[in-house]
Amino acid sequence: MHRPTRPGVAIAWPRALCCALAVVSSTAAAAEGYASRFIDPQDGQFDTSDMLLHHKGVLPVPDIITEPAIGYGLGLGLLYFTAPKKSASETNEHAEPEPDSDAPKKMSPPNITGVGAFATGTHSWGVGLLHFHTWDDDRIRYLGVLGKVNLHLNYYGPQGNANAYQLSGIALVQQLLFRVGNSPWYVGPRYTYFDSTTRFGPVIPEGINHFERDVRIGKGGIVVDYDTRDNMFYPRNGTYAEFEADFARGGFGSDSAFQMQSAKGYRWFDLAPKWVLGLRADTGFSQGDIPFFAQPYVDLRGVSQAKFQDRNQLTGEVELRYYVTPRWSVLGFGGAGKAYGGIHSFSDAPTAFGFGTGFRYLVARKLGVTMGIDIAHGPGQNAFYIQVGSAWR
Repeated sequence: MHRPTRPGVAIAWPRALCCALAVVSSTAAAAEGYASRFIDPQDGQFDTSDMLLHHKGVLPVPDIITEPAIGYGLGLGLLYFTAPKKSASETNEHAEPEPDSDAPKKMSPPNITGVGAFATGTHSWGVGLLHFHTWDDDRIRYLGVLGKVNLHLNYYGPQGNANAYQLSGIALVQQLLFRVGNSPWYVGPRYTYFDSTTRFGPVIPEGINHFERDVRIGKGGIVVDYDTRDNMFYPRNGTYAEFEADFARGGFGSDSAFQMQSAKGYRWFDLAPKWVLGLRADTGFSQGDIPFFAQPYVDLRGVSQAKFQDRNQLTGEVELRYYVTPRWSVLGFGGAGKAYGGIHSFSDAPTAFGFGTGFRYLVARKLGVTMGIDIAHGPGQNAFYIQVGSAWR
């Protein structure tokens, strides 16, 4: 016997089923739409360009710190990118590779805001804020940095013995560069300030003259940049060079008077569709009553920061990169340097060296941002670095 169904129930069940299917469908579509933000339609690979440029996302940069100077620890940075207004639709959106080449076209630098912090097992820690901005189609470049650090380091005197000390303080950097005509040259001022406190044990190590516990450094200087890189993060071709002359004086807020000059140059050669060669030269010179911790030092992967430090420094490095795919690349590197002029003459100064290998993944194609890892070996030690782009800054 057929039992009649109540009209309300007969109508409610199909409606409920349709609603449920609609919710599931819309949820799946939303999830698919969200996931699509991380897929590059050009090659179907994981990519964060769309999320970073159009959905106000941030790029997290975790760091496992193995820097010999401050010990083992963890760090985290958050980078927020925006495209310059004038080039957002002209350059970054259309920075597609050439049909027969893996190399991207020249990209305008994005605006970057970053915050970060780290801490290590030696009770060293630091926090910082960074902003990089361009205007007028990359004719004006601004860089600002504000940070606070508390570092437990070693000072290496004439005998190379490690003397533990603590360096803490607040640092500020302000820089504004202007392009010269339509050339790749930029010129402008830079101001650096560091209000520091330094603590040693009961004995001041040999090699340090006029030690002061509390020191303020205020430097004003001129910066000249030359930039033909096809990408500021991980170039395949082009040159980046920077020349800087700084003067620390009382008028800039400095407790001591000294001068510093530095020059660095990086050159990348696109040797073949899959091979890139990079060359680096880095020099620094100082004169006057400069605090010991502010002197130039050799900066190499695998070498403890500031272990090789003196009045002057000279460093060279080479890097060879191979593209396994357009997104994945592996690299090998090696370099050497010397710090000299105060504690040692150039011929007597010990040679610092570092070499290793690493890899990168193109995590944001439209920005040219890569992330990866470098593993390096130096004098009696190994180090591990999480890198955003090139290790050369």
